[in-house]
Amino acid sequence: MSDCLFCKIVAKEIPAEIVYETGRTLAFRDINPQAPTHVLVIPKEHHADAAALAEADDGLADEVLKAAHAVAVQEGVAEGGYRVVFNTGAGAGQTVFHVHAHILGGRGLTWPPG
Repeated sequence: MSDCLFCKIVAKEIPAEIVYETGRTLAFRDINPQAPTHVLVIPKEHHADAAALAEADDGLADEVLKAAHAVAVQEGVAEGGYRVVFNTGAGAGQTVFHVHAHILGGRGLTWPPG
């Protein structure tokens, strides 16, 4: 999608601090971090939200989750605990409509969130 911010990051048209990459996923630091570790993991292929990703049913959702865990290990938050968040739809706080998992860690995370 030509106007999608995250598609432009995948295409290297917009810079991002990339921390992890596979053939079908990309992970980069959030520009407005909400925790000491706040990384976004996206599929390189455009899907608007988690529901669309689930509908794709081609193993890509599994790859995104595996990449999320790999990022948590790489960032040193896997053992202490981390949160994976998918906001789906504007009412849930999604502002970029390219599915992305927020990986949050490095501090205590309360429940319920926001």
